[in-house]
Amino acid sequence: MAKPALGRGLSALLGGKASGGAAAAATPGSAAPGAVVAATTGGAGAVPETEPARSPVTPAVVDPVGVALGQGVAKVAVGRVRPSSLQPRRDFPAESLQELSDSIREQGILQPLVVRAQGEFFELIAGERRWRAAQLAGLTEVPVVLREADDSTALELMLVENLQREGLNPMDEAQGYAELIERFRLTQESVATKVGRSRAAVANALRLLKLPTKIQAGLRDGRVSTGHAKVILGLPQADLQEMVAKKVTEEALSVRQTEEWVARLGAEAASAAAAGATKVTSRGPEPVTVRDPHIAALEDRLRQRLGTKVAIRYQKGRGQIDIRFFSDDELERVLEIVGVRLD
Repeated sequence: MAKPALGRGLSALLGGKASGGAAAAATPGSAAPGAVVAATTGGAGAVPETEPARSPVTPAVVDPVGVALGQGVAKVAVGRVRPSSLQPRRDFPAESLQELSDSIREQGILQPLVVRAQGEFFELIAGERRWRAAQLAGLTEVPVVLREADDSTALELMLVENLQREGLNPMDEAQGYAELIERFRLTQESVATKVGRSRAAVANALRLLKLPTKIQAGLRDGRVSTGHAKVILGLPQADLQEMVAKKVTEEALSVRQTEEWVARLGAEAASAAAAGATKVTSRGPEPVTVRDPHIAALEDRLRQRLGTKVAIRYQKGRGQIDIRFFSDDELERVLEIVGVRLD
């Protein structure tokens, strides 16, 4: 299923305006190292535009290292470009990089890197994979578009680019959201708006950070899917979660099979608890309790529908639903969704 369209795309990365410039291929020996060369306009391989092409203009602002800020594409020495510590993407598979490098060697870089000035160097906002592959291909220069961006905006644009290209694994995506929330004191709703996701999608991604390290590693390399992880999160104890994740990877269980197995664990745990059985952990005896995965799945559906935290307490046909809200406006929004209007 295709991912929902993100709120900000290439127009955001390239400054919100059509550059009118070609993302000209950078080839070895095209200019002296460190030189800045203006790219020509028009022609094949131009940067995809969201607005009609405009006549080239002389930018009014120039950054301290000599590259025009705003419109247009320029070439800079590959050694003057640096990766960013904010980059949420951690994994760059060697095989994939080599394939891209081979393509760049033949065709050049058809879409410029997006950078911001940092002293005498340029820090990548978008295009680290292309930059790495360009070095493998032996390029001495790369095409860049210069952006003016603070840390918050830079991280936001990095997330947008990676999500649109499906370049993030679930854990990198979750950690990117967490970085925006913790470092820049944003709410989940603000993060969702910035990256074009629903609040529920952001909340569900952040839940993955509660999983044990071994399961997070499985999410990074694809051995455990996000669907499996949501089911596993219904288990309250890390050792049980790891046991289920191990069975998923060793026996290639489907999400449905995982749900059924976790449900059986829940029934067995309930029987053991009724008989007074306990499970010994490093902190001493604890009752073995396992959440019903069907209740956990229903909570997820309600969270997605209402866009806020929901908890269900259920036992033998009775219980309660706890719906959280954090402002009067949010309460009114939730009430409207469930069909209650304030007169």
